[in-house]
Amino acid sequence: MRYLITGGAGFIGSHLSEELLRRGHQVFVIDDLSTGSINNIAHLKGRERFQYVIDTCANAPLMAELVDGCDVIYHLAAAVGVKLIVESPVRTIETNIRLTEIILNLANKKKRPVLVASTSEVYGKSEQFPFREDGDLVMGATTKGRWSYACSKAIDEFLAIAYWKEKRLPTVVARLFNTVGPRQTGQYGMVVPNFVKQAQAGRPITVFGDGKQSRCFTHVSDVVRALVGLMENEANYGQVFNIGNNVEITIGQLAALVRDACGSRSDIVYIPYDEAYEEGFEDMARRVPDISKIKRAIGWQPALTLQQILADILKQS
Repeated sequence: MRYLITGGAGFIGSHLSEELLRRGHQVFVIDDLSTGSINNIAHLKGRERFQYVIDTCANAPLMAELVDGCDVIYHLAAAVGVKLIVESPVRTIETNIRLTEIILNLANKKKRPVLVASTSEVYGKSEQFPFREDGDLVMGATTKGRWSYACSKAIDEFLAIAYWKEKRLPTVVARLFNTVGPRQTGQYGMVVPNFVKQAQAGRPITVFGDGKQSRCFTHVSDVVRALVGLMENEANYGQVFNIGNNVEITIGQLAALVRDACGSRSDIVYIPYDEAYEEGFEDMARRVPDISKIKRAIGWQPALTLQQILADILKQS
């Protein structure tokens, strides 16, 4: 099989490339390196079944050629990270929606199956815990830039599902919750690599907000396993699936856990959201997925605990 991965030089994309190559497939990656890094795929260069190009998915003629030469598409290219989203809302909206439109339009001409990577952010302010794929999405005000990312990814989902219903293009939507592991950086606000870096350097570990907000963390290898499994069964087409761990931890507890795992003496410092991001910044108190649907569909559930995840990150940091 020939796989095309947009955003393939990113954190998740590079691990997905590795796994598909390990399974004997051909992999072609496109990435503009705006948030990805050539270092993530440097060890794959030179492999017989691996190719890559540094360009944007907005290059429609190039994308048409790449789509024509593949069997399955993983569309991972997107604006990522809370910091980037808050600072560059125009880029966030345009990148997420425009690129997905291009990919789906081209894929439809050849009827190439597409997995569109979405996010737990689309649940917005919902308090229907745990989050189910058929649950309501509750967005904040349009004056709050925080929600532009969630809304743009929700539109991506609508597009993917519409292409399946109206044009019978095989699509799958994967809502990713907090994914962590080797190669992830804290450049755009990712909490675990930031905490690890601060703890290892003996600097204060900075927790935004009061630290009582909870999240669930999944190792990238578990996420990749789910992404591969979802595209192996046509019964999953036209559907949305949560991919994440369902074990919660508060961010304050996470900071303490990282400090202990690093053997650090760093202080844990709490910074108000207004100072960390922007005035009036809104966050979700909890973000926990219901993963029963994906378990029924492909028998998937996360294998690694948070302690094991941290051990793997520290081993390779």
